[in-house]
Amino acid sequence: MPAKEEIELYAPIWRNPVIQHKLFFMSKIWLSTFLSLFILVSKSQQKTELKDTSILAPIEVMSLRNGLKSPFVSQTLDKKELTYRNTGVDLPYVLQHTPSLIASSDAGNGIGYTNLRIRGTDATRINITLNGIPFNDAESQGSFLVNIPDIVSSAASIQIQRGVGSSTNGTGAFGGSVNIQTNEVDSNRSLILRQSFGSFKTLKNTLLFNSGLLKNNMLVTLRASQIRSDGYVDRASSNLQALYLSVAKVEKNHTLRFNLITGKEKTYAAWFGINKATLDSNRRFNPAGTEKTGEPYDNETDNYKQTHYQFFHNQRWNDHWKSGSTLFLTTGKGYFEQYKSAQDWDSYSLLPKIVNNDTITQSDLVRQLWLDNIFYGYNYAIEYNDIRNKLMIGGTINRYDGKHFGMVKQVYIPQMENINQKWYDLTAQKSEASVFVKNENKWNTHFSGFVDLQFRHVNYVINGFRNNPNLQIRNNFNFFNPKFGISYFDKKWKVYLSYSRGSKEPNRDDFEAGNANQPKPEFLNDFEAGVERKSDKYEWSINIYHMAYKDQLVLTGKVNDVFAYTRSNIANSYRTGVELNGKIQLTPKISFLANATFSENIALDYTEFTDDYDAGIQQSTFFERTPLAFSPSIQGSSSVLWQVNKKISLALFSKFCGRQFVDNTGDKEKSLDSWLVHDLRFDMKLMKKRKFSMDLFTQVNNILSEKYTPNGYTYTYIYGNKINKDNYFYPMSTIHFLIGVNLELTK
Repeated sequence: MPAKEEIELYAPIWRNPVIQHKLFFMSKIWLSTFLSLFILVSKSQQKTELKDTSILAPIEVMSLRNGLKSPFVSQTLDKKELTYRNTGVDLPYVLQHTPSLIASSDAGNGIGYTNLRIRGTDATRINITLNGIPFNDAESQGSFLVNIPDIVSSAASIQIQRGVGSSTNGTGAFGGSVNIQTNEVDSNRSLILRQSFGSFKTLKNTLLFNSGLLKNNMLVTLRASQIRSDGYVDRASSNLQALYLSVAKVEKNHTLRFNLITGKEKTYAAWFGINKATLDSNRRFNPAGTEKTGEPYDNETDNYKQTHYQFFHNQRWNDHWKSGSTLFLTTGKGYFEQYKSAQDWDSYSLLPKIVNNDTITQSDLVRQLWLDNIFYGYNYAIEYNDIRNKLMIGGTINRYDGKHFGMVKQVYIPQMENINQKWYDLTAQKSEASVFVKNENKWNTHFSGFVDLQFRHVNYVINGFRNNPNLQIRNNFNFFNPKFGISYFDKKWKVYLSYSRGSKEPNRDDFEAGNANQPKPEFLNDFEAGVERKSDKYEWSINIYHMAYKDQLVLTGKVNDVFAYTRSNIANSYRTGVELNGKIQLTPKISFLANATFSENIALDYTEFTDDYDAGIQQSTFFERTPLAFSPSIQGSSSVLWQVNKKISLALFSKFCGRQFVDNTGDKEKSLDSWLVHDLRFDMKLMKKRKFSMDLFTQVNNILSEKYTPNGYTYTYIYGNKINKDNYFYPMSTIHFLIGVNLELTK
């Protein structure tokens, strides 16, 4: 159990009079808004019947998803399950109990900047789409979900595919894909208020309004969200705001829809990690901002606003043919502000300045690293469906225009002086065009075959880098990704076998390796086989996979032309494993769910480079066979759900992760210990009337106060004829809680 001083960190926040005032004030505002909106909309007429809803399934999403008979492994979370899991944490923590997925958080409590890995692969290799539209950043290929806070509150369903899976839009899926759908047709009018608060001054407010299907066949959905938290790590605060607006016109044979999704985030930096000594003595320490003498700099923050404009048209032409079109525009602009000490002005294009007869060429300063980008394009899908065949043709055409620039805001000479001078200004463009053809053919009552052929073209132009402005990159990539599979299916059984090929271009940072060491694209051959069994009281599945990589890009310790560490291609590597998943109804009131993954993740013929400061060179070490980083050989989770009575339910969630190496050498000294974490949840239905309901939940996370770190990095070097291994960690919170109240009015 935690020490007394640690328990005090989690004392109820309502004891703080400032928090009491904020909670009271915010509750009055939200509740008055809640009641006013409901009174206003309840007077309008509503069309309550909605027939032939099957034609309204959003083809822009369904064209990318696995069907029930697809020969690929996936899991789909519906709206009810997502609502239950959505306590205010970011998407990776909502999904963390799905198979082979590990989540981590910079701030330590699942709010703000978070990360996910599937089968050991990082976020740059996990394809994420939002209503079929690519969400991954075009250049880094990562997914910054902090830019769309509380998106789970608007999600109708989310499908997670593991492995390459079926063809999708955007960056290649090398570990999995996450397909988020918000475009549902809900004929029920509702107004929902969700409020929660908890440890580290965490506050979440969400207001949702759904008009239901109105008399003119219009549908309006609106969500406003705000999430604030100080974070577990010192100063790792988050201030997240989001707005979601969807307006749709629903007819028997076609639908039109417009979505506006915007998010604004301000998070204090917490991505530098801490060393082992600090982890043991003060695991909440945050080194960000500490270059400033005295108190840490109070505005070492990431500031970004992202807005998605999405327009959809779905058409049913006859009983066999459907089509869907999507126009989209995503804008983003923001900066990271940072205090830097003893900086040479020449590096920032600043001219020397004479102050009191002294020539100043170096000082402390405040800088901002800016991004200003736009991403736009068109998705298309055509579906033919009859008794024996389902044919899908689709793809995307899109373009990214990005600006990277830096501003020196202030210099200290010795007093602070505002200067607002730009020191670099770079651009990049990336264009993509892809097309896929999918065909599922029912051979007979039980067997079906699946063929999926995708062609993808990428053009990438980079006009310099911050530390290497003269390096110009011009690249064209052409990828052909075939996928084949066979399935056996009846009422209780599903058996499948599939092959998928994936391919992926390097990230922006990889190209900074220099003209002589340009990276090659990555390729993956993914073989999957599985069996599933379902009955009224239980269900289980076994999936076996072998993912063989060609030229996978990994960190080797090698430095590029500007002495920065960059990823290098390794010729051969693989991940092979078995995924077990099951659910059983132990009693009418108690159910048990569990999953586990056992895997081997290996790099072949790997060379590590180590800085030798004594000799002024890099030493190399060859490994014939070595474990891949961040790829635990065992991981899993379980859930025990107990419906005590009609009003009360309890749940115990557990998550286990085996040892993870933080580099590719298999050195135990450079690894993260295994961990097992338990969360306890209590739900109560406080009130249930015909049109009104009030629910309460309390979730205590990490109830045994496990001190664990799911993420980290290492730096190895030779100095003083000694090999030094500096490891850095991202600690997660010990015991902490969230309490929430959900109010819902329906008509």
